[in-house]
Amino acid sequence: MHLKIITHDKIVFDEDVKEIYTKGVDGSFGVLKGHIPIISALDIGVTKVVTDDECKFFTTMGGVFQFKNEEATILTDTAECGSDIDITRAKEAKERAEARLAEKAADIDVKRAEAALARAKARLKVAMAGKE
Repeated sequence: MHLKIITHDKIVFDEDVKEIYTKGVDGSFGVLKGHIPIISALDIGVTKVVTDDECKFFTTMGGVFQFKNEEATILTDTAECGSDIDITRAKEAKERAEARLAEKAADIDVKRAEAALARAKARLKVAMAGKE
């Protein structure tokens, strides 16, 4: 089967794969060759792709997953390969988001801080997955 991960700017991934695991808004799911057609809204999370010889990890920051006729497509605002993530920067973003949420000040945008925290955690998970 074939997978394309596409953002507004570029095609992040475009290869044949054996397995796809990602995070939908209703929970995580996997797709193997022969899967029935599916469309799912994606949550902020990690997409794991298994090729013939390796596993690759990507952040997917929401979007849509579609699978039909052995063709999978992820359309997302942002997607990053684990090897492209700056771990120090991701840790700093996580700490900033946690600090904002800990403040409990009336003027903070809680939903925005929670989304920033989820993005930072996804980036760290993907970046560390390649190091294991």
